[in-house]
Amino acid sequence: MAQYEIQFKASAAKEFRKLPLEIKTRLQKAINALKVEPRPTGMKKLVSEDDLHRIRVGDYRVIYEIDDDIQSVTVIRIRHRREAYQ
Repeated sequence: MAQYEIQFKASAAKEFRKLPLEIKTRLQKAINALKVEPRPTGMKKLVSEDDLHRIRVGDYRVIYEIDDDIQSVTVIRIRHRREAYQ
């Protein structure tokens, strides 16, 4: 099975850089796992947004889009759970 390429929107990359190191480490591990399995157990498709999915990493949510045609995962947002869906 081919691996998916991980891409970040500029805004998601900026959000990621602002986080504390221990949280970044946990998020990076979860995001890297999307290369092999972009639809992991616990992933939810967002109802309010077309083709967006989310995974939970502690109190943080990673909102992302999957493009199976080019085998790409694009991280759209990384936010604390209380801010993730606003």
